[in-house]
Amino acid sequence: MSKMTLKKWVVLLTVALYIITGLPVVNAQTPPEKLLLKDYRPVSIYKVPVTIIQKAKYPVIDMHSHPYAETKEQIAQWVKTMDQVGIEKVIIHSMATGAKFDSIYAEYAKYPGRFEVWCGFDYTGYDKPGFGPAAVKELERCFKAGATGVGELGDKGKGMFYCDVKAWGMHLDDPRMDLLLEKCADLKMPINIHIADPIWMYEKMDSTNDGLMNAYEWRLDNQPDIIGHAGMINILENAVKRHPRTTFIACHFANCSYNLDRLGAMLDKYPNLYADISARYAETAPIPRFVARFYDKYQDRLVYGTDMGFDKSMYQITFRILESTDEHFYETNQFGYHWALNGFGLPEPILHKVYRQNALRILNK
Repeated sequence: MSKMTLKKWVVLLTVALYIITGLPVVNAQTPPEKLLLKDYRPVSIYKVPVTIIQKAKYPVIDMHSHPYAETKEQIAQWVKTMDQVGIEKVIIHSMATGAKFDSIYAEYAKYPGRFEVWCGFDYTGYDKPGFGPAAVKELERCFKAGATGVGELGDKGKGMFYCDVKAWGMHLDDPRMDLLLEKCADLKMPINIHIADPIWMYEKMDSTNDGLMNAYEWRLDNQPDIIGHAGMINILENAVKRHPRTTFIACHFANCSYNLDRLGAMLDKYPNLYADISARYAETAPIPRFVARFYDKYQDRLVYGTDMGFDKSMYQITFRILESTDEHFYETNQFGYHWALNGFGLPEPILHKVYRQNALRILNK
C-alpha cells in the first residue's frame, strides 16, 4: 500500500470514527469558516522566554481539592506526585456528611500530615420548621470523626447545592444558616464557600462575551429566578459581616476575577475573610500586572488552591503562572479558554505566604 493510499485510509477511518462517536471532525487544517470557537486551538508564534517549573519554590499547602483519587493506588500515586512537585499537604473538600464523609476520611487519613478532609453540611429538613439543631449535631459528629473544616459549600444563585440534599432557596446569609456558621466558629472550623461563578456565565451568550468558549458550557444566564452575580457577592458579604468569629475562605477569588476591586473591598472590611486562588488562573492570567498588584496588596489574605485534579502538569502550570514572567502562552486543554496567559512573576515573600504561610494561619498550625 502506497503512503498516499495509507494516508487516505487514515483520514477515512478518522472521519468514520468521528461520525460514529458524534464528535466534530476538526483538525489544524479545518477551514476557518467551518471552525467552531470551542475547537479553536491557537499556537503562539512569539519567540519569548519559556519557563519550565518542575517544583514550587516553597513547600505548598493546596487549600482546595476534592477526593479525585478513588482507589488506594490512585491516592498513593497522588502522594508521589505531591512529593515531586513540592505539595506538602492537600485539603480535601469532601462536601459530604454521614457515612460518605466517614468513608472518604478513612482512605485519606492513611497519609497523616499529607491530607486533611473537610466535611459538608447536612441540609435535611431545611424547608421545615426546626431546621438547625440536627445539622449542627452532624457537624459536631464529623468534627469528632476528623473533619478540620467545612467545604466546599456552593451557591451559584439558586441555593446551597454542593451536598446530598439540595437546599434550593436558602443562601449563605439566610437566618437558617446561622446555627451552623456559628458552630463552625466555636469549633474553629474554617468554611470554604463557592459563591456565584465567573461573570461570563451570567452574561449573554453572544459575540460580545469574551469568555464564551468556557461560559457556554457553564452558562447560568438561562436559569429562571437565579440571583445574579452582584447579588451573590452581596450575599457573601452579608454572611461574613454577620459572623465575624467565623473564618470564611471565598474560593476562586470569590468569582470576582473580572473585578478584583470588589473582593478587595471585602478583604479591607472583614478580617475573617480570605480567598483561595483555585481554578481561576486562566481568568486572571490575561491581566498579569493588575493581578500582581492585587497579590501584593492582599498577600496576607490569599491562599493557594487547585481544584483541577492531581496531575503533575496541572500543578506545574499553576507554578508557571504564579512564579514566572512568561508572556502570551496557551493552556487551552487545562483551562477551557481561548485567550493567552501570562505569568505574574510574584516576589518570593508573597509566594511564601500564598503557598504556605497564610494557610498555616487558617489551619491554626
